Amino acid sequence: MLDEFSALGRLDFFESALAFMAGYGLKAFLISQSLNQIEKAYGPNNSILDNCHVRVSFATNDERTAKRVSDALGTATEMKAMKTYAGHRLSPWLGHLMVSRSETARQLLTPGEIMQLPLSDEIIMVAGVPPIRAKKARYYEDRRLRERILTPPTLTKPESVQADDWSNIEPPKPPVLDTRVPAEAQTDDDPTESERRHQPELSPTKTVERKDVIENEFEIDPPDDSEDDTARLSHMNQTMRQVARQASLDPGDGIDL
Repeated sequence: MLDEFSALGRLDFFESALAFMAGYGLKAFLISQSLNQIEKAYGPNNSILDNCHVRVSFATNDERTAKRVSDALGTATEMKAMKTYAGHRLSPWLGHLMVSRSETARQLLTPGEIMQLPLSDEIIMVAGVPPIRAKKARYYEDRRLRERILTPPTLTKPESVQADDWSNIEPPKPPVLDTRVPAEAQTDDDPTESERRHQPELSPTKTVERKDVIENEFEIDPPDDSEDDTARLSHMNQTMRQVARQASLDPGDGIDL
């Protein structure tokens, strides 16, 4: 049972083995979404379908797959009848009636009909047998099929390992583990440091030098006393020159300059 058979890729040995598998009593169930997937893996001239005795097809979404299934179903003959009335156009009834029948070939199912198959229908093509349009068997709805359902097996762990049927080689024995605790491990709770948290070490931080507080650069500087002394001396010299000039203008005041 190979579901999504084309997803496995090209298996050359499997393609050639399908021809003689039936002689050994082997049956293969190959499931694929469309014939295009098989052609992509094995090429257009593959022999996968040639070695399939039974082919089951459902409603497909691919036009090429529907065309190939329609061609594989073949054609059927159907009868066509054609009636022709003749007579004078002004007469109350036509006096001549001609009926002709002919047989024409028609596809058993057209590609459109195959793509529109109901979900409950399927097409079965068996070698040497006319195609069959059947209903899908739902085992959960059929009483007879429900009786054949096997309960899933209970998985149990084997007590001992048995040799395989291919090589007959005895499997290796499992290693014997020493359960004794060494003396060093008794004193240390975690000798292997398995529970220790490992993280990259950080470089030692440098000491931060304390710097002076930066003064407010927008604050107005306090007045300078040296500038006040210079202005005071300049004003005093100017006053002294004015007094000396006034004294020089009055020669009789008795002040010698």
